[in-house]
Amino acid sequence: MARSQEPLLTRRASDRSNDHDLAEEDALLTGEPTNRQPPSDRWQKWRELGLFLWALIATAAIIVLAIVYQKHQAAKPPSPNPTGKRNLIFMVSDGMGPTSLSLTRGFKQYQHAESWDNVLVLDKHMIGQSRTRSSSSLVTDSAAGATAFSCGFKSYNGAISVLPNHEPCGTVLEAAKRAGYMTGLVVTTRITDATPACFAAHVNMRSEEDRIAEQMVGDYPLGRVVDLMFGGGRCHFLPNTTEGSCRADDNDIRTLAGKHGFSYVDNREDFDGLNLGSAINLPMLGLFADHDIPYEVDRRNENDIYPSLDEMARTAMRALSEATRDSDKGFFLMIEGSRIDHAGHANDPVAQVHEVLAYDKTVASVLEFLEKDPVQGVMVSTSDHETGGLAAARQLHTTYPEYLWYPGVLANASHSAERLAQNYQKFLSAQRNEDETIAWLKNAVENDLGIHDASEEEINNLAENPDISPYVFADMVSRRSQTGWSTHGHSAADVNIFASDPIAASPLVGNHENTEVGEFLRNYLSVDVEAITKELRSKGIGHGKVDAMTGESIGWMGRMPDEAEINDHDHLDHYQGDFKKHKRCEICGM
Repeated sequence: MARSQEPLLTRRASDRSNDHDLAEEDALLTGEPTNRQPPSDRWQKWRELGLFLWALIATAAIIVLAIVYQKHQAAKPPSPNPTGKRNLIFMVSDGMGPTSLSLTRGFKQYQHAESWDNVLVLDKHMIGQSRTRSSSSLVTDSAAGATAFSCGFKSYNGAISVLPNHEPCGTVLEAAKRAGYMTGLVVTTRITDATPACFAAHVNMRSEEDRIAEQMVGDYPLGRVVDLMFGGGRCHFLPNTTEGSCRADDNDIRTLAGKHGFSYVDNREDFDGLNLGSAINLPMLGLFADHDIPYEVDRRNENDIYPSLDEMARTAMRALSEATRDSDKGFFLMIEGSRIDHAGHANDPVAQVHEVLAYDKTVASVLEFLEKDPVQGVMVSTSDHETGGLAAARQLHTTYPEYLWYPGVLANASHSAERLAQNYQKFLSAQRNEDETIAWLKNAVENDLGIHDASEEEINNLAENPDISPYVFADMVSRRSQTGWSTHGHSAADVNIFASDPIAASPLVGNHENTEVGEFLRNYLSVDVEAITKELRSKGIGHGKVDAMTGESIGWMGRMPDEAEINDHDHLDHYQGDFKKHKRCEICGM
């Protein structure tokens, strides 16, 4: 019979237990106990204690080693070159500095009666800061700032993806298109403005927006490189024989775009027909305003005319995602909250907070898209510079200032200073007497700015100097909210960097030059920007153009700027005119 089947009593005792069993048997026969504890019992207790201590020490050692390994892995930066299909969404908050967030956060908390810890979406994703200087100044403009992003090189103020020696530099968008990615640009300013232009055009001076329009639809050495463009700036695409045109020639860039395959939409109804990207034919050009799309504080009341930044971004993401569904490459999309910058130039805190909130909402939509989309992707957001020298504080008198800032003043306003000034100019277009003008101004200040304590001096200044009314309207709000501004231009402040994934964007953690942002973009997509630069320089020969103003033949990148133009670049569109030429506004503190 096998051992496992033997009856328990028939099994042989082990040699170790035999003597002990005999002693126990003798004790039973004599009736006397053995009174003897086997030495093996004492040893067994010590052995068990030793095994317990050894197990405890081993477990602690394993835990310590695991923690050390985990910290080592966390400290080890991930590869800046991910593998496989991927999407990159690069967001630019033009002109938004750190104080823009403080201002907007406080406004949002006040407006919605939120607690102090109810922050912006952006606040949860900050990973670093960017240093913004250009090659020509410690204070950059958007052209040089965006060239640092697109090309990864410093250049002079006014340069559109052109180096200081006036040679073109290849951009990450152009390289992405060559590598098989789909590409897109979404903005709220003119699509020909500096930031979007820097990704798909090359001109020596940003003011050549007519030429930029031609290049962006494909009329330049590389051909068409953008698959989707949404924004304003329709006037640069219309021939000068057409109402609403701002071109210097009679070229119809819409027709040129059609030759390069673009579908074209230019109104809200047609945009809605795109069904947020599910019914779109690429390449697509959408121009929804003659110039810039209105400030969000005004656009929200004209939603039937202009799409929002968030709507355009969501439409672009879905369209590009659908277009790359069966591709081994993803897409590159640049989204710009363009008019944060304009609000800074205008020193308008009301326009500022609503523009930042619109941008923050768009960031939330981008994060939601990346979370749900099966393709790996990352969002990186930063600013090209800060505008306005904004401060959430203002000293109004020579006495020591109170520590106060009043977001409620901003909440009372229903329009931007720009829109109020436009309405004022329309009112003045008819012959008005002084009493009518004063009455109109008082009503506008009360109903549109929510200011009920305007002084006679402020109203009279507006009546006497309508040309500076945008700045006076804005300053009336700024003073009452105690919002400070140090300039109508840009500042040299460092700007924040945000990312959807701090691990994927780890090369941007900390403080960096803005060119390092451009380096990250190209590395993440694993594209060869240098090859594009060589191609541009070789194919650029023979792509000269005739200047529409002078009739002279010039290079394909336009006329060469002189030093004065570089140092005093044109910001008329941003700045609503040269304030230095107007009568100084003593009430504005200027």
